[in-house]
Amino acid sequence: MSDAAELPPREGMDFDVVIVGAGPAGLAAAIRLKQAAPDATVVVVEKGSEVGAHILSGAVIDPIGLDRLLPDWREDAARPLVTEVAEDRFYMLGPAGGVRLPNFLMPPLMNNHGCFIGSLGNVCRYLAQRAEALGVEIYPGFAAAEVLFGDKGEVVGVATGDMGVGRDGQPKDSFTRGMELRGKYTLFAEGARGSLSKQLIAKFGLDNDREPQKYGIGLKELWRLDSSKHRPGLVQHSFGWPLDADTGGGSFLYHLEDGQAVVGFVVHLNYSNPTLSPFDEFQRFKTHPMIAPTFEGGTRLSYGARAITEGGWQSVPKLVFPGGALIGCAAGFVNLPRIKGSHNAVLSGMLAADHVAAAMAAGRANDELAGYEAAWRASDIGRDLKRVRNVKPLWSKLGLYAGVALGGLDMWCNQLLGFSPFGTLKHGKPDCDTLKPLSAVKAKVYPKPDGKISFDKLSSVFISNTNHEEDQPVHLRLADPSIPVAKNLPLYGEPARLYCPAGVYEIVYDDEANRADPRFVINAQNCVHCKTCDIKDPSRNITWTTPEGAGGPNYPNM
Repeated sequence: MSDAAELPPREGMDFDVVIVGAGPAGLAAAIRLKQAAPDATVVVVEKGSEVGAHILSGAVIDPIGLDRLLPDWREDAARPLVTEVAEDRFYMLGPAGGVRLPNFLMPPLMNNHGCFIGSLGNVCRYLAQRAEALGVEIYPGFAAAEVLFGDKGEVVGVATGDMGVGRDGQPKDSFTRGMELRGKYTLFAEGARGSLSKQLIAKFGLDNDREPQKYGIGLKELWRLDSSKHRPGLVQHSFGWPLDADTGGGSFLYHLEDGQAVVGFVVHLNYSNPTLSPFDEFQRFKTHPMIAPTFEGGTRLSYGARAITEGGWQSVPKLVFPGGALIGCAAGFVNLPRIKGSHNAVLSGMLAADHVAAAMAAGRANDELAGYEAAWRASDIGRDLKRVRNVKPLWSKLGLYAGVALGGLDMWCNQLLGFSPFGTLKHGKPDCDTLKPLSAVKAKVYPKPDGKISFDKLSSVFISNTNHEEDQPVHLRLADPSIPVAKNLPLYGEPARLYCPAGVYEIVYDDEANRADPRFVINAQNCVHCKTCDIKDPSRNITWTTPEGAGGPNYPNM
């Protein structure tokens, strides 16, 4: 890009509160702010082409957040959730069959009755309508690309990315400068591994004295089932096959309304075998004899993938810094064993909004919202996360069978006795440091997809409706362009080509016959914004940044 001094100045707009991300946390915060301070000016900036376009979640939704934020939502004719959980099943799978685990063995918090099956994207569209009715300004299609700082280092807002920049970094005829959105407080609700949140955590040392954040990659498909296979309200979870006992993860299968179902697969990103492909494990899972019959005669409608925070209680960073705060999955509020985070996202947005409203009422601005940081662990969010805090480390340290058994025991102890016999366990290494070299593992070989139940990456990306302006700078940036071929390829087989669920990364040989002269190719236009590469790269060489606004997937109701 041309030197900033040569560019025209950005235009700016001033608000009381700027919110980055129109997910459940950001929209809940906006609504709560207008409920508490109707005259406050609130803006939400969203990188997706529309609200919900980049939202992907299971989702079985605990309605606790919606009930508190909008007590009338259940009576609203436009309500986004209509299918209540009717049946709850848990399975341990082996290669040829599975065992259903009795529900009475499950800790009460694992019970999904009273929850709703639905599209989190549609929930966000509904929240956006309610927010706009209160006077919130929402700007979809504009990616927050830069944090703005004041003279004392405090956060004073964000700038959206410039539009119309060519791949060579030079302005095109369509060039338009980004906009500065300045506020008394800025709330970051970018979701897991948000690019600006990552910068703020590093700048302010928000993760000091915390365990490393842990992640999983969640892959999901939306299907229309044969009517004879559809069971509205059925919720099914499993673990085990096709993953081995040392690799964490599991599946979900939820039956929605209108003959639709969602199937998904989560792989914990602390896996060690560099030849593992989360996408191909997902496709293989659907061929299991207890799973495949559900999809026979059905039609796959959409596909997507997204990183999930898994560190929980001990990995949540400090949430506040001068001028702003982290909310929702940017803070890491997912309850891993429940595979739920949207309820805590809404609650955190509300909690932060209450502290922002109180600060503004007291005449404060751009200072630290210490009350929000002090309050969350004693709130419903903290209570939800604390009692499951050892499930992830036990699974990681002990493997599937012992880890799941002791994790269940730990949850029962927290439920019945109010404490854990293990205290609070540590997670250990970040996920980028867990891969073994190729020489230490048995390479995985995956079957070819059949095109009926299992599919390849490119056809999957196609139905994610992913689109980027091709003539723009590559938003996936390498700190050292030589590392993929010089280091990652010989040591790990370049795992980016496998952990990426969208075929973004390839090793291409100029001499294919002799596998000579390899090149690392980045197909940035395929990116579904899952952020896995930013998390798992063993050399910490890839940084995910925001592409031009409105780029990325366009999920219909994921």
